[in-house]
Amino acid sequence: MTSSHTQGRGRSAKSAARTTQNETLTAAGRAGFVARGVVYVLIGALAIQIALGGGGESADRQGALAQVAAQPFGKVMLWAMVVGFGCMALWRGSRAVLGRGPRRKAASRVLDGGRAVFYAAVCWATATYAAGGGQGSSGNSQSQDWTASVLELPYGQVLVGAGGCLLIGIGAVLAVRAAMRRFLRQLNTGAMSHRTKQVVTGLGVGGGVARGLVFAAAGIFILVAAIRFDPDEAKGVDATLRSFTQTPMGPWLLVAIAIGLILFGVFSFASARWRRL
Repeated sequence: MTSSHTQGRGRSAKSAARTTQNETLTAAGRAGFVARGVVYVLIGALAIQIALGGGGESADRQGALAQVAAQPFGKVMLWAMVVGFGCMALWRGSRAVLGRGPRRKAASRVLDGGRAVFYAAVCWATATYAAGGGQGSSGNSQSQDWTASVLELPYGQVLVGAGGCLLIGIGAVLAVRAAMRRFLRQLNTGAMSHRTKQVVTGLGVGGGVARGLVFAAAGIFILVAAIRFDPDEAKGVDATLRSFTQTPMGPWLLVAIAIGLILFGVFSFASARWRRL
């Protein structure tokens, strides 16, 4: 009898520990989506300013951080974003390591692991900025520097070309998945009203397609850099967005893309509320 009670208490303790762990990781994931949403909304707003001829800040993550820092209590907000990105890295990492079930295939784990590394790097860069470390080189300069470094390696031109093709593929997949509304499978739509579901669907489609286009455009520039063996052809997010103003549609294409990025930021806030974590 005593042994049975001991085993029961042991199972209860393990169950409580798992529940606490799940709740912690869920909270971390939601905080991460909020941080992501803030960055995308600010990048979109900066891109609109550029399209209308009044953009001084870079329309990328660094420009977004500068905008946050300029606000009242900006330093507190920056550190809150550090926590948010750290939480996103933790949540993605936990999915890569602890994810269970038949749908958690090796490819999904690798993808989540890569995202965890990415958000850990973003967290570190944001913490460096918040601590007064400065922005460092622009995203455009970093892209060109990395491209130049890879081009110097054996088969560097092939590697850069493969990287550009990979980024183009990622952008295409993001856009197509958004257009097909695949993201709805990850949301608890049963907890939404019909109107709310329509709004969230619109945010996900418009925002996801715009995000995919930006990824694909950046990949095209990297591919061109490989073909021409010229690292200056590579562009960061800011230069990629500015390139949309050089199309026949002029600044209005950038305005459309910028609005899409803002929509994706708002969709990230919706994900923080309704995503199944």
